[in-house]
Amino acid sequence: MTAHSTATLDDQPTSVRATLAAAWTSFVFLYAYVDILGFYAPGRVDDILDGRVFTFDITQTWAVSVLSILAVPILMIVATATLPPRVSRVVNLVVAALYVPFTAFNVVGDIWRTYHVLAVALELALLAFIVRTAWMWPRTRPSSR
Repeated sequence: MTAHSTATLDDQPTSVRATLAAAWTSFVFLYAYVDILGFYAPGRVDDILDGRVFTFDITQTWAVSVLSILAVPILMIVATATLPPRVSRVVNLVVAALYVPFTAFNVVGDIWRTYHVLAVALELALLAFIVRTAWMWPRTRPSSR
């Protein structure tokens, strides 16, 4: 063995901002891939070609609504990295908490129940991680001069 292979790897601490941004990125990827893989469910593409998603008609209003809902976690990545810490903490807590019921709704009425239960469980775990990380954001003590 060489000295290189036995040396301990450097493990720099990750900032809370980077951790939260990574969690939101994971949430967005998971959400997107769950929808993309969901296209393989029998009849799903036929429903889309017939102009329906779940019980909703595919219209411009529907598309704008969905885009608006999905833009929030996407924008949370940059917001987490750029907002002042106190604001970022509050926004992460509020947005993650608001996305819990929205995320849980995704198991309603789907033909691939096990698939969506697993997907929602993973998404909820990420949201719980975001809430916990934001809640536990370390504080610094004011310097005494």
